[in-house]
Amino acid sequence: MAAAPPSYCFVAFPPRAKDGLVVFGKNSARPRDEVQEVVYFSAADHEQESKVECTYISIDQVPRTHAIMISRPAWLWGAEMGANEHGVCIANEAINTREPAAEIEALLGMDLVRLGLERGETAKEALDVIVSLLEEHGQGGNYYEDANSCHSFQSAYLIVDRDEAWVLETVGKYWAAEKVTEGVRCICNRLSLTTKMDAEHPELRSYAQSQGWWTGEGEFNFSEVFSPVEDHLDCGAGKDSLEKQEESITVQTMMNTLRDKASGVCIDSESFLTTASGVSVLPQNRSSPCIHYFTGTPDPSRSIFKPFIFVDDVKLVPKTQSPCFGDDDPAKKEPRFQEKPDRRHELYKAHEWARAILESDQEQGRKLRSTMLELEKQGLEAMEEILTSSGPLDPAEVGDLFYDCVDTEIKFFK
Repeated sequence: MAAAPPSYCFVAFPPRAKDGLVVFGKNSARPRDEVQEVVYFSAADHEQESKVECTYISIDQVPRTHAIMISRPAWLWGAEMGANEHGVCIANEAINTREPAAEIEALLGMDLVRLGLERGETAKEALDVIVSLLEEHGQGGNYYEDANSCHSFQSAYLIVDRDEAWVLETVGKYWAAEKVTEGVRCICNRLSLTTKMDAEHPELRSYAQSQGWWTGEGEFNFSEVFSPVEDHLDCGAGKDSLEKQEESITVQTMMNTLRDKASGVCIDSESFLTTASGVSVLPQNRSSPCIHYFTGTPDPSRSIFKPFIFVDDVKLVPKTQSPCFGDDDPAKKEPRFQEKPDRRHELYKAHEWARAILESDQEQGRKLRSTMLELEKQGLEAMEEILTSSGPLDPAEVGDLFYDCVDTEIKFFK
């Protein structure tokens, strides 16, 4: 069984998080050469009995889907992380469990992230969407764009809104979930739920008994029952990196945590790299907008987090979108992945130049890094003003926010 790449996602609630803000963050650890794109989809109405084509299978579409902003591996339909117009954020983690994941093509965990965002107005609604689709269609299929072997995983999710978070962990169609409303929570590539479960699949325990993994006596501990016997993966250092923060957690704290290579939160190994990152700020005060930051580029320690706010008239950003190959895409043709097309988008290409300098030229690299952080800081300060302002948000001012930030970054790299 392939080891799941060690990626992390976090949420912090007030009062651990500052100023009545819920702060969410996710690092996406994926194969080193994989490109992630950042894409906006507006809310849409759909015809009765229409279908939606996910990565590997088609399923029934719903009458209306919400506006979403997602970061996703450019070859697939779903998302590694994202947010919707109602202030719901979801990220998923590939996990190994006692039960091997199905190689048969079904819904990917990443498809379920996007489906939860498109169909859920609250975190709990999104959770209900995900588990009902899991029951109906199952999960399975290759997580990587790799013709030589099928890397399939079970999934864990962190689903967050302004009021609460749900940690959802799945084993095939079986699942358990815990509600979180305070403190700091981290999920990574291993099961984390123990005896506190606020919702679960009705047949979860009888299934565990039928497999001989639980006797039916004593307390039911989800992780103990379903973790692989040889589970040596440790997420402790990454988890501690945010929990041990002395001060209140801010959007900057979350970004710093995602950039931390020493703790293992930011991956830069032979096989895997943090290929994209995202941070969201969800004010518990509903008169303030939610703000979502995406890198759209690999390695957050060498990337700029750029802000996005949902308004009615969002300017699309082709420069963070990968080329579209339509039905000729090797990911859509069977047998799959016979070729690997160049999926780099314009921002990714511009950023490659910056990464090369940051890695090779110490003096120029230092200057470049400080300018990049200065650009990011300007964005953070502008967003801080929006959050502390007493007046209503002017949609015209922020509709092209992400577009402008990406444009500035590309010009600066050139």
